[in-house]
Amino acid sequence: MIQPLFPTFIYSAPLTSAQAVPSLKQLNKELKEESLKFSEIDEAGQLWSKKNYKGGYTSYGSISQLHKVSTTFELLEKEINKHVRKYVKHLEMDINPKELKMSSCWINVMPPQVHHSMHIHPLSVISGTYYVQTPKGCSAIKFEDPRMEAFMASPPRKHDAKIHNQRFHSIEPTAGQIVLFESWTRHEVPRNEAKKERISISFNYDWV
Repeated sequence: MIQPLFPTFIYSAPLTSAQAVPSLKQLNKELKEESLKFSEIDEAGQLWSKKNYKGGYTSYGSISQLHKVSTTFELLEKEINKHVRKYVKHLEMDINPKELKMSSCWINVMPPQVHHSMHIHPLSVISGTYYVQTPKGCSAIKFEDPRMEAFMASPPRKHDAKIHNQRFHSIEPTAGQIVLFESWTRHEVPRNEAKKERISISFNYDWV
């Protein structure tokens, strides 16, 4: 008998139902407008990005609680909450899902040729990204097998190995889509090969 022990679950779904597409388009329009506006006026964020997110803009180091600043982002938080509760239920965490609260929420504007190297989100429980604008050919989000440092002499996997046997897995982003993962999961966004900006909203949920 072979059992799949200690799997890593990544959640991916449309933010809203098909019936809400018109309102989703409006929400995305407003999120895009506000994101680009913040990238123009947020001088502290521009300085932080110049050092830590070269070529792009993120409000992570300046305005990282947008759900408490903007009613548009507050609306986004309410929709994300529904998905986080579903995800927590699947993970069978022994907590009340309502005890997980959005602690941070920030903008990422990734122009062509910009990348975001491998990292985790320390001290949070659930993290994720909502995609606002995903031009053709833009970067996927790439996840790394969390056991990587323990493999030692383990041979590489076949190029066409099943997903659960691969060392890395990428999810191609789609505007209107949300991706959730446990915050200890290492991930990166490779260089953006699209001709337009890739715009996303990232966030963390903490146990309070």
